[in-house]
Amino acid sequence: MGNITPHPLESVRSFLFTPGNRPDRFEKALASGADAIVLDLEDAVPPAEKPIAREAVAAAWPRLRSSTVPVIIRINSPALPVGQDDLAWLSSLSSRPAGLMIPKAESAAALAAAHTALPGTALLPLIESAAGHAALSMIAAAPGVLRLVLGHIDFMADTGIRCSDDEAELAPLRFALTMASRCHDLAPAVDGVTVDLKNDERLRLDTLRSLRFGFGAKLCIHPRQVAVIHQALHPTPDEITWARRVLEADAAAGGQAVQLDGKIVDLPLVLQARRLLARVDPERT
Repeated sequence: MGNITPHPLESVRSFLFTPGNRPDRFEKALASGADAIVLDLEDAVPPAEKPIAREAVAAAWPRLRSSTVPVIIRINSPALPVGQDDLAWLSSLSSRPAGLMIPKAESAAALAAAHTALPGTALLPLIESAAGHAALSMIAAAPGVLRLVLGHIDFMADTGIRCSDDEAELAPLRFALTMASRCHDLAPAVDGVTVDLKNDERLRLDTLRSLRFGFGAKLCIHPRQVAVIHQALHPTPDEITWARRVLEADAAAGGQAVQLDGKIVDLPLVLQARRLLARVDPERT
């Protein structure tokens, strides 16, 4: 990441999708508690209503951008005419969105159009196909990319993969996103949606899996999912106590290896403790 001042989207834990053609939901999304909202011009909007969605977002834009909640736009693929129309429209707005979510990213070239049209705007490419997986390193290295995003529902449709409840079949894909993010110094990747809106336990388990794979956030499709995701991503009291004890032991030893509870505390363990405590923010719940 390397920025002196971290980008606001680097620490976002929840990205809540809201259809761009449903302005009646914009305020509810802003008030949902989500760390960021994603106004969707792509899958959630029928082809005939895409101009209507742009008009609705443009009409609400002054209010949206004055909010303390970052607003991201998911455009249509820049490889398609409708995506090119989205970029031209975005360039005409009075201010830029906090970020652009780029669907079906399959090459760095596909991201270049968005980067050229809105230079300085954070790009969040969605990995949703076998071609996207094959080009992962080039996508992660493309100018403007801040975080990689997993679109596993589309990925399964593209590849024919059929998943069990725990989605073990997608473990290699999740691992690949985490490794590409680390190798290219990106903010932690964003995991895909949980489609079962009434199963909080499934959502909690999915979020804990995201955390184990090194993801730092998750996509949401309903406001009620936000609190469950935040709670699952937050370290437990025991984890926080452990991390603080590790850092205290390290400080007392002057950086030398030391034993704590019969285990060696060295630099790798210290780094784990620091990463865990970085997820603790008393101003957010």
